[in-house]
Amino acid sequence: MNKVVLVGRLGQNPEQRATPAGTAVTNFSVATNETYKTQNGDYNDNTEWHRCVAFGKTAEYIGNFFTKGRLVYVDGRLRTRKWTDNNNVTHYTTEIMVDTAMLLDRATQGDSGVYAPPAQKDSRGPANKEPEPEDMPLPDNEEELPF
Repeated sequence: MNKVVLVGRLGQNPEQRATPAGTAVTNFSVATNETYKTQNGDYNDNTEWHRCVAFGKTAEYIGNFFTKGRLVYVDGRLRTRKWTDNNNVTHYTTEIMVDTAMLLDRATQGDSGVYAPPAQKDSRGPANKEPEPEDMPLPDNEEELPF
């Protein structure tokens, strides 16, 4: 099973754009923190940054309501991609493909703070279908890894 659940803070405002077919795509980063006690009794903090990508209605919701510093809940699945830059150097990135996103801190007026996409049915037509990860626009020379 490929499942990721994060609770953390947004590191910057989400970046929203659209696929060539017009589907909303939103990229954002979430910071999670871990505090642990060392052998000498001191406390250390460790911050981990997670790249997240959402499509469709979820992407629109995130683009409209998520802002830098907000406490968020995100669940989805991991995906690793690779690409070669202009200097012929191969790069890898692992990101969370977001299925559900929710604001956890105090909501502002008119902000419910929750969006979970409706369950998909096989009978949905192509016009209503959420995009597959393969539909996401990739930077030049980038390809999805087979694992």
